[in-house]
Amino acid sequence: MRQRRFLPSTRSLLAFDAVMRLGSVTAAAHELDLTQSAVSRLVLGLEQQLGKDLFVRAQRRLTPTAAAIRYAQDVRRALDIVQRASMAVVANPEGGTLSLAVLPTFGTRWLGPRLGAFLSAHPGISVNMSARIESVDMAVEGFDAVIYYGESERPGLNGMKLFDERVTACVSSDFAKQHRPESLHHLADLPLLYLESRPQVWGDWFAGQGEVMPEGTGGMMMDQFSMMIQAAISGLGVALLPDYMAQIEISEGRLHPLFQQAVPVRSAYWLGWSKVASETAPITAFRSWLEGQCSAINGS
Repeated sequence: MRQRRFLPSTRSLLAFDAVMRLGSVTAAAHELDLTQSAVSRLVLGLEQQLGKDLFVRAQRRLTPTAAAIRYAQDVRRALDIVQRASMAVVANPEGGTLSLAVLPTFGTRWLGPRLGAFLSAHPGISVNMSARIESVDMAVEGFDAVIYYGESERPGLNGMKLFDERVTACVSSDFAKQHRPESLHHLADLPLLYLESRPQVWGDWFAGQGEVMPEGTGGMMMDQFSMMIQAAISGLGVALLPDYMAQIEISEGRLHPLFQQAVPVRSAYWLGWSKVASETAPITAFRSWLEGQCSAINGS
């Protein structure tokens, strides 16, 4: 049985969350459409219920304690989870909902264009997607599954390999005309564009070309492929793009490939799902559909 002392009312938690986010009772009252005194009473009631001061009160100002700062992070996540669950019930009361964390560019460039087919084939299932670059805490953030990039399954998750990554070096037409890269060693003198999460990929690409990466290569570091693509189109350097992404830019004439295309690298795309969600209808259907989508890429 849950102890009611440690289950404050939603009104109290919303008031506390608003005060912490906005920094004042006045701003919180405006957001919640309450009076300042009502917000103050809700926060004070929360402190009394917990038996712990969450704010230091001095000269009509509230300064959060260290405990309040930690508590606010957990409360915010809990409110988000409850809100997403409630929205799922309203939007799809008869079906299931899949909450999916996905790499931003993979979501927009690969999964997004295909997702309509999944939803058409499974009208009772809705998919909520959130972009994530860093590692995801499934339990804390309330996700059922995650699509990530790596060399193996992640500990604590069930996993399915989607497909190996293959990369192509691309430049803009103006960059190619200006620098005329005719050999792999010539790239050592050109700016290479790096992705923060994949610092080793250029080395893999050179190895796939049968060469060792030249020493002294430099360039720009970026945190998303969308920035790298735009930088390459603007002539700032040589971009190393996943094949599914590079082919779009190449077919549109915005970028041009260099040397051998679609070189395999050591990492791959994976679907990971929580053990709690492993047997639910949404994750089972999504996993089966993804397997079919990736079979053509994997040649099976």
